[in-house]
Amino acid sequence: MRAKIKITVLKKFSSKDVLGHYFKFPSGTEMKDCTVVEVGQEFIVEDELTMPEGFCRWAWVDIYRDVAILTMGGDFDGTTGLKYSACSDGLKPVVFKLERIEE
Repeated sequence: MRAKIKITVLKKFSSKDVLGHYFKFPSGTEMKDCTVVEVGQEFIVEDELTMPEGFCRWAWVDIYRDVAILTMGGDFDGTTGLKYSACSDGLKPVVFKLERIEE
């Protein structure tokens, strides 16, 4: 049986955080921050490595490898059961804390 993983949304960056100003599309519309997840929100990944309900599909693709490694007992950078990971949206990235739940 694989370990469960808790994903916590730590920080959401805006395009202003990244660029120093808000990004505007050619139409003049300003890019919105991520609307899929909220800071402090938590998700649990069960042993089937299925994306948690309500989680962002793009972010899931980006962090899946790290989740899978933790689930199978792997560790990163001298930490045990912990990894900080982020989605790859270059204009409004979101940072996640991944923690292996030992039962």
